[in-house]
Amino acid sequence: MSENPWRKSSFSGASNECVEVRVVGGLVELRESDDGDTIVHTGAAAFTGLLHAIKAGELDHHA
Repeated sequence: MSENPWRKSSFSGASNECVEVRVVGGLVELRESDDGDTIVHTGAAAFTGLLHAIKAGELDHHA
């Protein structure tokens, strides 16, 4: 069985300072590209909710 590759946003370009994501066994895994030893696991529904919140600006810091 081959391992699913890590993916990052095309907006990241050649930068190694981004979050990478992959799906393994029904779980979504996230890691920082410059520190791949720490991996966060979550379910698809929670990850989808996070993406929606980010796109809606709900997590933006306001002064």
